[in-house]
Amino acid sequence: MMRRRGPSLVRAAATTAVVAGTAGAVSHRQQQKYASQDQAAYDQQVAAQQAAVPAAPAAPDYAAELEQLAQLKAQGILTEEEFEAKKKQILGI
Repeated sequence: MMRRRGPSLVRAAATTAVVAGTAGAVSHRQQQKYASQDQAAYDQQVAAQQAAVPAAPAAPDYAAELEQLAQLKAQGILTEEEFEAKKKQILGI
């Protein structure tokens, strides 16, 4: 009887299955790792962009300016014509 040398067919198939399974698991782990790194980089970019956007300037307080003008007029510092002209300028009329 002649005996074969080397691993049997079943053993070779089992070894191949183990190697393929390990390679699949490693590949999956690497994909998860790279995806989390990509997400972290994206989050940093978004945060940097949000920090770089300047805040909108505060809207002018027309009521306070008009009150101040009225006080100046009441004190006699502004004339009626000056008050009306400045009021129109503030209101954009």
